[in-house]
Formats: sequence, C-alpha cells, structure tokens
Amino acid sequence: MNLVELTAVAQEALPLAAFREHLRLGSGFSDDDLQDDLLATYLRAALAAIEARTGKVLIERDFAWTVTAWRDPARQPVPVAPLSAVGEITLIDAKGVETVRTEGFTFAADAQRPALVPTGAVLPSIPHKGAARMTLLAGYGPDFTDLPSDLAQAVLMLAAHFYEYRHEVAMAPHAMPYGVSALIDRYRTVRLMIGGQA
Repeated sequence: MNLVELTAVAQEALPLAAFREHLRLGSGFSDDDLQDDLLATYLRAALAAIEARTGKVLIERDFAWTVTAWRDPARQPVPVAPLSAVGEITLIDAKGVETVRTEGFTFAADAQRPALVPTGAVLPSIPHKGAARMTLLAGYGPDFTDLPSDLAQAVLMLAAHFYEYRHEVAMAPHAMPYGVSALIDRYRTVRLMIGGQA
C-alpha cells in the first residue's frame, strides 16, 4: 500500500487572521502580515500533527492510493477519512500497462473508516503481479471554516503551543498539550486486531 498526497493545503485556506487573534498579536499596523509565513508554518505543523494523531484529513485535498491486492473484493477500507469522492481506479499490469476504470465502484461514507465498494458483485480485478491506483478526495472541506469547531480550536491551540515554544530544544516524550488531546480524542480511530488484521 502506498498513499501519496497530490495537493497541499492552499495558503488561502489557512486561518491566519484567526490565528493572529488567537495569539493576541497587535493589529492595525502597516506590518501586520510580517509574521504570516512563520504563522503559516506553525498552522501547517499543527494540521499535520492532528491529522497524524486522529487519522483524519482536516482540510480537503487529493490523494493517490496504490494497492497490489484488495483486502476484500466486496469492501476495501480506505486509509483517509472523511472521504468526499473516489475519482478513478487505474489498473496496472505486470508490464506497466494502465487501464482506467471510472465505473463499477463507489464508496461507503463513514466518519472513521470509509470504504471502496463495488456497484456490482466485486471491485475491478487487479492484474496478477499488478496494482490498482485510486484518486481520492478527502477532508472536511476546502476551508478551515468547514472543520468541526473542536478540531478547529485544537489546531489553533497546538499552533499557538508550537509558536510559544519555538525556541525549546528539549520536549517531553508526549508533547501534545492536554487541552489539544482532550479536543481530538473522540476523532481518533480505534483499531481492533481480529485475526491479525487491523
């Protein structure tokens, strides 16, 4: 399995004004945007940390996901959530010849574990010694305002933590502040091991 992010979070999707207000930075001056690049860096770091901890894509973007076999040809869990769309499936044979499929599948929306499902009996057959590459659109929406309010608050709190402690070189083993953890815990995916599969 290989998951690749095709698009990054757009600069205009970052809540720079809300973050400045959260930090209580001065406003009304000609150099209000002087720290915008630094603030954007901490917002991106906070988004990435919360996404890694929760397994959720916060701001919508495109991914390419490649597998060599379906776990179950009747239902294939997808590694990103929440899932908004599945674009196409490209079947790649052992010689690298690609066949694009745009029909025969859809997805089952699920806040924790969305899945690719067939519209018929099974998903398109992956060639022997080949692979299937899917394009996925995942995230709560294209803007920061599309996030649930608790996740949005967690992003601002963690970005502020990174900003305030940017000169610290020694961190605790579990550096996620308690308030942030409390806000994001309900979004974390619980993985149960049954028969050796997660």
